[in-house]
Amino acid sequence: MRRAYKFLLRPTARQAGALAACLEEHRQLYNAALEHRRIAYRKAGVTIRYGDQSADLKHIRGDDPGGQGRWSFCSQQATLRRLDKAFAAFFRRLKAGQKPGFPRFKGKGWFDTVTWPRDGDGCRWDSQPEHPSATFVRLQGIGHVRVHQHRPVRGRVKTISVKREGRRWFVVLACDEVPAEQLPATGAAAGIDMGVACLVTTSDGTHVANPRHLAAAADRLADAQRDLARKKRGSARRRKAAARVAGLHAKVGRQRLDHAHKTANALVAAYDVIVHEDLRITNMTRSASGTIGQPGRGVAAKSGLNRSILDAGWGVFLRVLAHKAASAGRELVAVEPRNTSRTCARCGHCAAENRVTQTAFACTACGHTAHADVNAAINILRAGLVLRDAAEAA
Repeated sequence: MRRAYKFLLRPTARQAGALAACLEEHRQLYNAALEHRRIAYRKAGVTIRYGDQSADLKHIRGDDPGGQGRWSFCSQQATLRRLDKAFAAFFRRLKAGQKPGFPRFKGKGWFDTVTWPRDGDGCRWDSQPEHPSATFVRLQGIGHVRVHQHRPVRGRVKTISVKREGRRWFVVLACDEVPAEQLPATGAAAGIDMGVACLVTTSDGTHVANPRHLAAAADRLADAQRDLARKKRGSARRRKAAARVAGLHAKVGRQRLDHAHKTANALVAAYDVIVHEDLRITNMTRSASGTIGQPGRGVAAKSGLNRSILDAGWGVFLRVLAHKAASAGRELVAVEPRNTSRTCARCGHCAAENRVTQTAFACTACGHTAHADVNAAINILRAGLVLRDAAEAA
């Protein structure tokens, strides 16, 4: 199986400058390739493809040895492939009748990743094995950059990417042939209900709190954003203020991801089968503002709910849970979430009146009472086991 590893880089001041220059040159290459495609089609009706632009790289590098010529040819090809994938996605959406979204030029701050498709071609992981106490990655035009490797890398390193997040630099390794770490069977199954008050509630009554990382950082973010709004556009102080805002958001993202990993690890270790709701988070967090002619109702309340849902990080958690379940040999089942919180887990009676409050469930038919999220999680587990048995019978 394939797995990605992300490590913090510890570049020197010179290396940090070279990394920034590398990103900038690749951004300019991306924008120039996009402009090339646009002009060729607008002026002559000619469609330029990746193969044509990759063939032109040799001449571009020869004409600019101090700029484009000092970076890896392989990484520049990856940038051109990135543009080609953007056009392929555009045409796919256009054909499907969706909002197409034509590829856009990348401004400064909107291009933060450079990829080397093959380890050993313009890059080398663990480039100085004679220093066993430290790990380095070698990047063409930058040198041997120290890596804060906090866990071992398994499998074969296939691609190496460098990513900028605020003022920090990270290296991301995509590894093939990573051995699966099968966990011993527990014989247990659980349904999980996701919420805002509690991130996860299991069918056996376990509640995992929602840390609300964004809400905890709201005051600091508000101060940083007010400070940013006062700065003159284009000034060095504005760039520093923008970096502070970006750093705070990045910290919230790292905290949310860390909590998702810890929660998913606990679930995967405890249960062989995990059933969750197949949530459409994009639809659930759609704005209620409506249009000028038909304004929506309860816009402020819906905005607050949307913010709470996104702060909980349901999508991040479900993605992490899927990866960990696959690695550990656990089974993950997604079920339709409709009416799971309104249906009585004892008698099956479904009514909106059953949900007395956010946390209390009282069936109007049989009188069964329970925690609303636990009741929903039991319904989710039963629906998942039915789906699982039907799939096995087929």
